[in-house]
Amino acid sequence: MNIQDIPAGESWACRFRVTTFVDSEGAPVSTSLQPGEVHPGTPQLYEGIGIIQVRDTENRRVQLQDVDSLAVFTVNFEDTWDVDRVEWQETEDE
Repeated sequence: MNIQDIPAGESWACRFRVTTFVDSEGAPVSTSLQPGEVHPGTPQLYEGIGIIQVRDTENRRVQLQDVDSLAVFTVNFEDTWDVDRVEWQETEDE
């Protein structure tokens, strides 16, 4: 399935890659800094799985939320692959 072919109103996810600031273990770090603060990460290529939130088919970009870090990224269609439908499941709270 290609991102541009996803039906509106359905939940889909994909693997993606983006250059972002990551910590020493390769996890994305927050970029919300105050003036003068030292950034805690270094720029590197990050790959993850993200829930698709918004598609811009005209500019071929997609906004998605990384399932591990919950960070939101905007990436080019070309930097996404393995597009698949999301199957939501409810879990019981313990």
